[in-house]
Amino acid sequence: MKVVYFVRHAKSSWEDPSLKDFDRPLNKRGFRDAPFMGKLLHAKGAKPDQLISSPAMRAKTTAGFFAEALEIPKEEIRLVRDIYEAFPEEILRLINELPNGLNEVMIFGHNPTMTALANKFSEDLISNIPTCGVFKVVAEVDDWQAFGPQTGQLTDYHYPKQYFS
Repeated sequence: MKVVYFVRHAKSSWEDPSLKDFDRPLNKRGFRDAPFMGKLLHAKGAKPDQLISSPAMRAKTTAGFFAEALEIPKEEIRLVRDIYEAFPEEILRLINELPNGLNEVMIFGHNPTMTALANKFSEDLISNIPTCGVFKVVAEVDDWQAFGPQTGQLTDYHYPKQYFS
């Protein structure tokens, strides 16, 4: 069995308009939500073998909070430039190229890609994966090359507003 947790980065700040999109940090809500969601997944039994993140500041920071909650050294987060501004097919290709020794991974990225990916694996339409939203896809396969919409199914979906008003 192969499992992927897809995570949209936490809420980012637009406070400094001079920053490039790539460099935008988290805002106050993002700093609240990322640690909370990481702890939530830890409590639900997530045990990723690897965290893979866009190197954009908001995604990398979100991955760091999840790493801390999941008791994974932050230095082990794998940064993949291609996740930033990726199309869903590029993320799926990245997954298909994972070493088979990994069974569970967590990928931190951006919208609209995360919403498009969720809809590839869900029977119900998901109009938007909110910031710091997480969805889990499980595939009954032994090889990452076989992981995809034909074999995987969205089994869990969580986002901060389910827990905060």
